[in-house]
Amino acid sequence: MIQVSEAAKNQIKNILQAEQRGEDAFLRIQVRQGGCSGLSYKLEFQNEHKETDKVFEQEGFKISIDPKSYLYIIGMTLDYSGGLNGTGFSFTNPNAKKTCGCGSSFAV
Repeated sequence: MIQVSEAAKNQIKNILQAEQRGEDAFLRIQVRQGGCSGLSYKLEFQNEHKETDKVFEQEGFKISIDPKSYLYIIGMTLDYSGGLNGTGFSFTNPNAKKTCGCGSSFAV
């Protein structure tokens, strides 16, 4: 399972509402090859789950993760910051052995 901070939950709900995505929309979290550390995170809103996805119900929305990506992010915390030091989602991943300066790329 992954954890989602209150700030991230609120931002996800705000985006879903602002983009008028509808009730079947969810957040997909993926891990892909690339980035300066070897693997990178990808977040996107979609409307169709795949049969093999792990789906997590949050307060007012769902998160979907494919099985391969899930192996890399078990125990991860998704957070959101809107402060002066940068705005955006951040990832605290206990499986990451190395991360890059931007925080969106990691290695295991």
